[in-house]
Amino acid sequence: MGNLACIFPGQGSQFVGMGKEAVASSQKVKDMFTAADEVLGFSLSEIMFDGPDEMLRQTEYTQPAIFLHSVALYSNLDIRPDAVAGHSLGEFSALTACGALRFEDALLIVRKRGQLMQQAGMDNPGSMAAVIGLADEQVEEICATVSTPDEQVVPANYNCPGQLVISGSEAAIDRAIDQLKARGCKLARKLPVSGAFHSPLMQPAYDGLKNSLETLRISTPFCPVYANFTARPTTDPEIIRSNMLDQLLNPVRWTHTLQNMFEDGLRNFTEIGPGNVLQGLVKRTLKDVELNGYQ
Repeated sequence: MGNLACIFPGQGSQFVGMGKEAVASSQKVKDMFTAADEVLGFSLSEIMFDGPDEMLRQTEYTQPAIFLHSVALYSNLDIRPDAVAGHSLGEFSALTACGALRFEDALLIVRKRGQLMQQAGMDNPGSMAAVIGLADEQVEEICATVSTPDEQVVPANYNCPGQLVISGSEAAIDRAIDQLKARGCKLARKLPVSGAFHSPLMQPAYDGLKNSLETLRISTPFCPVYANFTARPTTDPEIIRSNMLDQLLNPVRWTHTLQNMFEDGLRNFTEIGPGNVLQGLVKRTLKDVELNGYQ
């Protein structure tokens, strides 16, 4: 394996005006934005360029917006990665970049995923909280301790050493925050999200997406994809299919993904998409790597 890894951001990196500069400077990017509007049947590009911010922050629009921005930027670069990975939603961008998914198919599945996750957040209200300053094992232990059969909280994102996001019911999140602070964590704070993503409360989204994924055409990618669910690489279309579904109810193992990529010889990490969150996570997880970004 070579040493170039392309990584793609997830929800939270969106901003009003995203993609506008790229569209103005590249005909290829402009054509992809036009095609996306036609496939979706509404002007996603208008929401991305002009907002309002309240609409862009709705999961059903946020997810296709970040996906479109990321994949369009990638298409405009003359690079061929040796491996790819994406954080949560970003996994769909990664799968498109390496040829596992067709752009149009991926755009529609991402749109449906966003709608289903938004609806699941309304049907099964919950929250998420950032936790900084405790070992993963301590956070896992506290989540297990404060959870009940009806009120669960689980690790949702292993972002980098000492930084996790937990997800679950409001009551369980509140109990966890109290315990985390008592154990001396630097920060334990709720996030402004519309649902308890990557937790059992996303079961309706899992059920709704399952049929669509079963009929989705997945090709063998030209390079390995490191999956959120396993943190391991694969090029098997059927494993990719199950990983896309399983990540809805399970944590994003980003820390482990980066560590495994490094162990496999990857040293150049290039983030493609809005923001630079993933570059920061790479810095906090790995040493002696090269970082680049295209926004």
